[in-house]
Amino acid sequence: MKQIHSDIIQFRGSHYDFGYYQGEKLKGSLSVKNRENQWKVRAPRFMINIDEAKEAITAFAPGVWEELLGLQDALEWPLERVLKEYGGYRVNSAPSGCSVFAGNDYLVRNYDYHPKTYDGRFLFFQPTDQGYAIAGPSQRITGRMDGINEKGLVVAYNLTNRKKSGAGFICSMIGRLLLEACANVEEAMEMAKELPHRHSFSYLVYDAKGEMFVIEASPRGVNTRKATACTNHFDIQTRENRFHLEDSKQRLETMQKNANRNAHDAFRLLNDTKQPIFSDRYKSWAGTIHTSAYFPKEKHVWMALGGDREPMAFDFSNWLEGVDVAQNRLNGEVNTDLPFLHMDEGADWFRKNK
Repeated sequence: MKQIHSDIIQFRGSHYDFGYYQGEKLKGSLSVKNRENQWKVRAPRFMINIDEAKEAITAFAPGVWEELLGLQDALEWPLERVLKEYGGYRVNSAPSGCSVFAGNDYLVRNYDYHPKTYDGRFLFFQPTDQGYAIAGPSQRITGRMDGINEKGLVVAYNLTNRKKSGAGFICSMIGRLLLEACANVEEAMEMAKELPHRHSFSYLVYDAKGEMFVIEASPRGVNTRKATACTNHFDIQTRENRFHLEDSKQRLETMQKNANRNAHDAFRLLNDTKQPIFSDRYKSWAGTIHTSAYFPKEKHVWMALGGDREPMAFDFSNWLEGVDVAQNRLNGEVNTDLPFLHMDEGADWFRKNK
């Protein structure tokens, strides 16, 4: 078993200052060094157009652009490099798993991915200039893989397919944009229809009304439907699905058969390693790294790294009132020897499947 951690970062201030603060922390970090080595093996198959990226980002969340500028100034990088690493527009994302399950007052999800991509950061950010405050784990620094905002909107995502990509935002940036700008599921569904999508993903949106909606979003269209569980295939845009869906359908059926569980039992269903939802397929880009749960009415968050763990609980509503979280690190363990982007040297692609 490998001991892992996520840093808990708390910030209140402008987007630019938040970007600068994060850039200072990233300077010389293993995350930056490992990403540099990853690019040496996996050359980008896309072009960065600064004006196009700025127009796309500022149309939906001007504050995120200011955050990128803060990162640029702190890191002392060309803006093109900042956008390649953290811009989330017209870049590529890798395959992944993930399962999401919702009840009457909660949404719980497994984030299944590759350790060499994991930021290892859980953020509390309360902007003083524009946009909603957000709590959740980051992906590619500016993006959010799941999270809750000050209005009680919860957002997560699941991969469907990366083929036939389009000009648009990747999943983690879309998660951030929805949380940044939307107060409820209705606003999130409308915004998702306006956003340009790079790949085919399901975006799961949930609020205090207690109903989860699946946004099936691809470069070719956006559809919405109600559901209590979601994995890695579309029900409406079925042409976007991958050919091998057995695992995705099995996880979905397991969650559907366990409807009406309370939050703790739902968390155990996803987090216990002996349950069929939890995955240890880290080398296949589908190992469960964290299990998170969000409670919109109370604005509470549960978070656990690895399996068979009781979650750390956060009171986001108290934090919004100025009460800082006492912890500065979340600890856990996973059943893999693969290096993690933020904490190990050699988290690159020089060795296949390692």
